[in-house]
Amino acid sequence: MISKHLTIAAAFVLIASLGIGTALAQATAPATAPATTTAAPATAPAADAGPTVIKAPTATAGQGQENPYGLMDIIHKKNPVSYTVLGILLVMSIGTWYIFFVKFFDQGRILNQARIVERRFWTSGSLNEGIDKLPKNSMFRAIAEAGVKAAAGGTTLINLNDWIGMTLSRQLEDAVARLQGGITFLASVGSVAPFVGLFGTVWGILQALIAIGVAGQASIDKVAGPVGEALIMTALGLAAAVPAVLLYNYLVRRNKVITEKLRGFAGDLQTYLISKGK
Repeated sequence: MISKHLTIAAAFVLIASLGIGTALAQATAPATAPATTTAAPATAPAADAGPTVIKAPTATAGQGQENPYGLMDIIHKKNPVSYTVLGILLVMSIGTWYIFFVKFFDQGRILNQARIVERRFWTSGSLNEGIDKLPKNSMFRAIAEAGVKAAAGGTTLINLNDWIGMTLSRQLEDAVARLQGGITFLASVGSVAPFVGLFGTVWGILQALIAIGVAGQASIDKVAGPVGEALIMTALGLAAAVPAVLLYNYLVRRNKVITEKLRGFAGDLQTYLISKGK
């Protein structure tokens, strides 16, 4: 019973306190209303003077400002370390695309020569006639001429079949070496470029820590520039490495196709020369 009465009494006290709070709020509302009303005329002239304040030039000036944390800011600072990293990445990127286009057109030329061999060489009346139908700079012509020379010369140390096979194998190795020339640069760029960019990242973070130490506090204006430089270096390293890896895989796959065509041609030519010698 006592707890029940205490609960009822607490409820009455709560209701009474809420009523008193509401009454006080209503009593103080008229007192604050004039303050708000009197403050309005003070702001009215400012509203009238508003049209005279032109904010458009401020926005335009803000849009015209250069980004203080971009790539151009890194160039303008003329930091030797940053310049070295940018220069290395630029050379890697230019070299990658140059080698790719050179090897791409070179591979296309050799594949076209393979089609000429299939259409003209094996349909000729004689071996010499077939060789004359091939372009002078053709790898297939170089293999055919080496095979004919080996079959005509011969040697007394080993049999003719082995001699022709050895001659064609050496010619194939030279052709494959020519195909691989320059492609290893793409593999090197794909492996090294991320680490060059990472070096630029470490350098940027170091500059940020130095700026914090000099200022004595980690303010955003002291850290944003060096950290932005670090992220840009990372992005540039990846921008140089990723295309190099993709282009390397593409060129290697085409080289495999060309190598198989050269090996097939050399094997057919060896069989023809041995059967003709017999």
